[in-house]
Amino acid sequence: MDVADFDFELPPEAIAQRPAPRGTARLMTLDRATGAFAHRSVADLPGVLRAGDVLVLNDTKVIPARIFGTDEKGRRTEFLLVQREDSSSTPELWRCLARPGRRVKTGRRFFFEGEWEAEAIPAAGAPHAAGASTHSPSKKSALPRSAEGGLYAMRFTKHGSRENLLLSLQSIGSAPLPPYIRRPDGLADAQDRLDYQTVFAREPGAIAAPTAGLHFTESMLAEAAARGVTIVRVTLHVGLGTFKPVKSDRVEDHRMDFERAFIPEDTAAAVNRAKDEGRRVVAVGTTSVRTLEASARLHGGRVAPGAFETDLFLVPGAEFRAVDALLTNFHLPRSTLLMLLSAFAGRERVLAAYREAVRAGYRFFSYGDAMFVA
Repeated sequence: MDVADFDFELPPEAIAQRPAPRGTARLMTLDRATGAFAHRSVADLPGVLRAGDVLVLNDTKVIPARIFGTDEKGRRTEFLLVQREDSSSTPELWRCLARPGRRVKTGRRFFFEGEWEAEAIPAAGAPHAAGASTHSPSKKSALPRSAEGGLYAMRFTKHGSRENLLLSLQSIGSAPLPPYIRRPDGLADAQDRLDYQTVFAREPGAIAAPTAGLHFTESMLAEAAARGVTIVRVTLHVGLGTFKPVKSDRVEDHRMDFERAFIPEDTAAAVNRAKDEGRRVVAVGTTSVRTLEASARLHGGRVAPGAFETDLFLVPGAEFRAVDALLTNFHLPRSTLLMLLSAFAGRERVLAAYREAVRAGYRFFSYGDAMFVA
């Protein structure tokens, strides 16, 4: 399969720079059996859902993971904290992206606001076994080599304190907005801190928002529940894997990065019961889809509770064992997210709907409009 098969023309002005007020974005519905689409509002979503549906939200919380430090020579370097390696360790070990990365050499120290320091340390090896797709995380996962995806191993300390860096990020960090969302100084502003977080976020760890969830208001969720919809949660900490660009010419040559996921017991029970009884499981966002489908692949078609890691890459031809309907945003050309949607609803039908969305002036990407596919 050629990556070029997932390309489409998108005018730059279609990329949303600010979201519509929560609950007011446009909503396209797509029938994946026929390809028929209709134009609605996100406010209509509780009525689009059915009594008995199980609505699955990703409750990951975006952390202000973008920080700036200076080295011993006073040179400013940008870091993106991708993942903390062991939540119980002190000092804290993090996997990071750095710009410019050439400055991050073993033993070099960097100094940050709030009296934090970080030292670049040697990597112990690749963090995951080759060929694995999902597995339970070890308590001491190895730190990645800097050559692997540009990630660096950094040891963070604060002199005379056992303060948690995650808490300090609230004052010294910035939300890591996607590069296509432009700001005058290149940094997320105070409004982004509100907009780039779902109303149901509660588990810190993501470096990007599960953007389909940004459309919901508390009142929309309450209305859906009043209509007989069961609302449950999973956690997938959105990392580099979700938005990693496809640089190969062939879809089959692309590899996703691992991301951490967790499924609570009540969620697994609700999803499995719905499948047994012929009711729909509705995933909010591609991250919820990947969490459910990864678990189902590990457990013979059943969703199981617990923590695991996944690099699941869903492309046309994939079988969906857990998810029956999907709420998602409009995605980048040639992206793994568009490929997942095409796997769910058919490439030609999806691209036809996207052409209609462009024609009708829908807004694309993280702060854009939504599509409901069933």
